Amino acid sequence: MKVLVIGSGGREHAIVWKLAQSPSVRKIYAAPGNPGIWDLAAPVTVDHNNIAALADFAAAEGIDLTVVGPEIYLALGLVDEFARRGLLVFGPTKAAAVIEAEKAFAKDFMARHHIPTADYAVFSDYERARDHLRAHGAPVVVKASGLAGGKGAFVCQSLDQAEEALADLMVRRVFGEAGEKVVIEEYLTGEEASLLVLTDGERAWPFPLAQDHKRAYDGDEGPNTGGMGAYAPAGVLPPVEIDRVMETIVYPTLKGLAAEGRPYRGVLYVGLMIAPSGPKVVEYNCRFGDPEAQAVLPLLVTDFASLCLAAAAGRRPADPPVFSGQSAVCVVLAAGGYPGDYRKGDVIHGLDVATHLSEVLVFHAGTALRGGEVVTAGGRVLNVVGLGPEFTVARERAYAAVSRIEFAGMHYRRDIAWREMRRRMLS
Repeated sequence: MKVLVIGSGGREHAIVWKLAQSPSVRKIYAAPGNPGIWDLAAPVTVDHNNIAALADFAAAEGIDLTVVGPEIYLALGLVDEFARRGLLVFGPTKAAAVIEAEKAFAKDFMARHHIPTADYAVFSDYERARDHLRAHGAPVVVKASGLAGGKGAFVCQSLDQAEEALADLMVRRVFGEAGEKVVIEEYLTGEEASLLVLTDGERAWPFPLAQDHKRAYDGDEGPNTGGMGAYAPAGVLPPVEIDRVMETIVYPTLKGLAAEGRPYRGVLYVGLMIAPSGPKVVEYNCRFGDPEAQAVLPLLVTDFASLCLAAAAGRRPADPPVFSGQSAVCVVLAAGGYPGDYRKGDVIHGLDVATHLSEVLVFHAGTALRGGEVVTAGGRVLNVVGLGPEFTVARERAYAAVSRIEFAGMHYRRDIAWREMRRRMLS
């Protein structure tokens, strides 16, 4: 079959790489893709920001399945437009994608369906939100309700920090319309984890639990980013507890969405806080996490294309997801200045060496071609993944590959999976 993948980052490179392993996939197109993706997929020349143009291309080319990476396309209704033309898409409709697109909706939804989450309040008036902060104090979490590229959440340890975050969102509008409405949440203690589940709308199959690293610097210091690395499987929850999360969170979420006329198909990302009182939902995403996808997809053994096709069609896959039992560690190589203003156009050295190392994958996240050379073109430039029969081996392979790559201003965290290392030392 012919498959169209929409997006241009490391997550999309991982998706294309996995789809290319399927014997049923004859050709892959990428809109727009990146230099790493183009080794596996043909670039689409239509405007990738124009949903109607993408649908025109898919219809004209006879695309059998479209897989969407970034949430913005889902929030804008790409699935709905494609469905009107009889085209299958792996991903939720606009009505279901609101679970990520509007955090205020997601919190109210969880309250309606008794899904465990932090206590919260929603505000569209700055002064009322500020008064709430002053009445309740810190620590507290302040979030933009709308889409902010994974950077609209502020964990504030002091009232001054919380008021500054609130002003950034509602007064200075650093995230534009996303901050017109804010969610102020109870601060939860515990350890975060990411559970991705494949769903056909009724049934769901979990991927290995992953853990992301949002802070820019070692020791979880510095500003929030889109993610500086991830690993899977994360040992923060034993299998029996993951089963409980499926029963108390995932299935109530899917049933609640269906009951409200928002049936959900595709992959559902459940961001969890493993609190002393049990797992609670921090956030939902309506697509694969980035960089979690780069850690979990290499562990998948089952034909990925067949899984996506079945979920998009709303049917049970012929073969449910099976995973290798290996471990994966993903290290993000970022451009100088990221997550603030960052450098672009620096030549990347060492890619050929790193990509040929055993049990190593290098996914392009923010790269471009210039005069036959691969150069930096985004904040998160490359995702280097090490695989191994056990966690320590995978981590060593990832960092060994990182040591072969170089570009001006490159920075990365040297402690990816530090919680797992500590957990294993204490066990």
